[in-house]
Amino acid sequence: QVQLQESGPVLVKPSQTLSLTCTVSSDSSTTNFYYLSWIRQAPGKGLEWMGAIPAHSGTTYYSPSLKSRASISKDTSNNQFTLQLTSAIPEDTAVYYCARDIGQATFDSWGRGTQVTVSS
Repeated sequence: QVQLQESGPVLVKPSQTLSLTCTVSSDSSTTNFYYLSWIRQAPGKGLEWMGAIPAHSGTTYYSPSLKSRASISKDTSNNQFTLQLTSAIPEDTAVYYCARDIGQATFDSWGRGTQVTVSS
């Protein structure tokens, strides 16, 4: 069984860096071959995939629209994955989710999501 939990600030000022952490909890039988994705949903809009990092390597993948501002990293020893989004703008206001992708965009576990507002 896998559990994901997002954490980070609720309010970010424009031009600052939005930083969120996803902590993954799982038992020893859980495979390590998955991708950890960050996905967000802005008010009144659909889900937007932002990027991903494999649990078993350091390669990262980003949405073309966010590639210049997004950075995903991981702390394997603590099973934590971090999203940083630089130069935050009000349009980054959204509920941010981390989700486990077991391959071919099959998301089998999601965090509950965390609301982030970008406002001065």
